[in-house]
Amino acid sequence: VIGAGALGVMFGQRMTQTLGPQRVFFAADAQRAARYAAQSFTCNGAACTFRFVTPQQALPAALAVFAVKSTGLAAAIETMRPFIGPETLVISLLNGITSEGELAAAYGPEHVLYCVAQGMDAVREDNRLTYTQAGKLYLGLPEEDYFDRGEKLDAVLEFLQRAGVPAEREPGEILHHIWGKFMLNVGVNQVCMAYGCTYGQVQKPGEARDTMIAAMHEARKVGACQGVLVTQKDLYDYLALLDTMPSDAMPSMAQDALAHRPSEVEAFAGTVLELAKFYGMQAPVNQKLYDTIREMEANW
Repeated sequence: VIGAGALGVMFGQRMTQTLGPQRVFFAADAQRAARYAAQSFTCNGAACTFRFVTPQQALPAALAVFAVKSTGLAAAIETMRPFIGPETLVISLLNGITSEGELAAAYGPEHVLYCVAQGMDAVREDNRLTYTQAGKLYLGLPEEDYFDRGEKLDAVLEFLQRAGVPAEREPGEILHHIWGKFMLNVGVNQVCMAYGCTYGQVQKPGEARDTMIAAMHEARKVGACQGVLVTQKDLYDYLALLDTMPSDAMPSMAQDALAHRPSEVEAFAGTVLELAKFYGMQAPVNQKLYDTIREMEANW
C-alpha cells in the first residue's frame, strides 16, 4: 500500500490483521517511513501494527495498492517503482478518471486493473481513523481488454476477499462506474469544500444542492464526449446514494479544507474544464467552483 490516508489506513489495517505485517506493508520514502514508524496509527480505536518499507529495501510486490491523493500520485509512482516487478499487479483507489492511465503509462497497462472505491465514510484526524461504513471496492476491465488481464483480475479479487477487504467484480461496465463516481465527486466534494458544509447541507433543497447537481451535469456531458454515457438516471441514482450518507459527515475535500491541505480540485473541476475546452463546451459551474477553491487555498 502507498498512502497512509483514510483509505490506505482502513484497508491496510484490514489486510494486516488478516494476513499479518510480514505480508502487508506500506511503501514510503525514507523520511516519511521514519516519521510514520515513530507515530501510532489507530483505526476505530484499535492500534495499527503497520510495517513501512523504503524503496532502498524494496522487493517486487504481488499487489500494489495506490491510496494517495491525486496531488501525490506522481511522487507515489516514483516511490513505488522499485516495488513493481514483472508479475506485480496494480490497483488505484484514487478519485478522478486519470489515475489508471497514469499508472499504465508508468508501469505498462498489463499491470493495471481498474478499480472504484465507493461508499466509505472514513475520516482521518492526525493518525486516528474512524469510520462506520467501509464501503466496497469494485474491480473490472474495459469491455475491450487488449492485455489479457482476466485471470489477473480473478486473482486480485480472490486475494482481496481472502484479506478481509470488501471487493467484488464490477457488475456493469467499469469505465461507466468510474465516470459515475467522478460525476458525483465533481459535485459533492467540491461543493462541500466551497460552501464549508457537511453532507447534510447538500441532502436538502437549496443553493448548495442546486450547485452540486449543476456541476454533476457538466461532468456528465464531458463524459459523453469521451464516449462514456452517464445518464440523468445515473445522476439521480447517485443522489439517492448520497442522501444515505451520515448528514454530519463530510467528504474528503471538505476535510482537506479544515486541515488546510491541498485539495483535489485539479482532478475534479480541473479535468472537467480541460475536457470542456477541448470539446468546445462551457462549464461555468465548475469554473466558479474551481476559482472559489483556488482562492481558498491561496489564503491558507
